[in-house]
Amino acid sequence: MAMTLRLSDEQTEALRRRAEREGRSMQQVALHAIDDYLARVADDDLTESRHHPDRLVTGRSRL
Repeated sequence: MAMTLRLSDEQTEALRRRAEREGRSMQQVALHAIDDYLARVADDDLTESRHHPDRLVTGRSRL
């Protein structure tokens, strides 16, 4: 699925520098960051449900 992601000038430049340092495209760096974030919040949800089994954790309201 394609989408448009609007970044500030500062975010764009930081992403460009990171991608250049890593020898990857800006898209590859952004996708990796999103994957890392999603794995982290999934782990947070799992931890929360283990500590509070009476609560139903269904996800986050925003990315």
